[in-house]
Amino acid sequence: MNNLLIIGQYVPTNSIVHRMDPRIKMLIIFFYVIFIFFANNVFSYALFTVFAIGGTLLTKVPWRFIAKGLTPVWFLIVFTFILHLFVTKEGTVLVNIFGLPIYSGALEQGAVISLRFFLLILLTSLLTLTTTPIEITDGVESLLGPLRRFKFPVHELALMMSISLRFIPTLLQETEKISNAQASRGVDFRTGPFRERVRAVIPLLVPLFVSAFKRAEELAMAMEARGYRGGEGRTKLRELRVMKRDVAALILFIVVVAAALITRDYS
Repeated sequence: MNNLLIIGQYVPTNSIVHRMDPRIKMLIIFFYVIFIFFANNVFSYALFTVFAIGGTLLTKVPWRFIAKGLTPVWFLIVFTFILHLFVTKEGTVLVNIFGLPIYSGALEQGAVISLRFFLLILLTSLLTLTTTPIEITDGVESLLGPLRRFKFPVHELALMMSISLRFIPTLLQETEKISNAQASRGVDFRTGPFRERVRAVIPLLVPLFVSAFKRAEELAMAMEARGYRGGEGRTKLRELRVMKRDVAALILFIVVVAAALITRDYS
């Protein structure tokens, strides 16, 4: 189960994406999520697709690992596409399936939404695949630094986000262990009526929540024992620096966004 979700997992490779400043990666991903919704033609979607796939190739993370990690997402993508086929009533009728007409607009809109969903998941997953939790914490804390003037707990928020991402694979491993233990005792999660399967999940959720609270308490005690008192007076082992590769990546992204926005009127 841990290998079926790549969010929160870090894969160490000596790639240029791994060596990039985490702040630049966060800014690129943040604005990518925004500007992809402005794409409205084949050329603009091609630009965003090439950018996402090119960035994935530069990470040197095996494609099999990424594809396997996106397995839970494929169901949502396919479901979204099928839903648009039977809900959207635009364009001309292409074919009738069991008396339900499939319109050309539904096919186009379903493909666009599914592609957009896939690109968003793919690119946002690259952040945790190529950035350590410590780098994510430092990057978020640096980007939100101006909020300290308003007494906003920047360091605490960044640390909380980093710990949350790091605990996703840990909780998945714990879920798999509890599931195997329950299955060895005769609990069936996959067959039988829906109501019985829901009831079978309860013995899985209770020990999972207990384990999660226990891990949180142990982590809090360990941090307190090491003298953690928040971000006040803390120093960093590695200072974040924007290098030439970071500037080049940011410029390339700006060019892609500008080209996509310019071609909006040519759809």
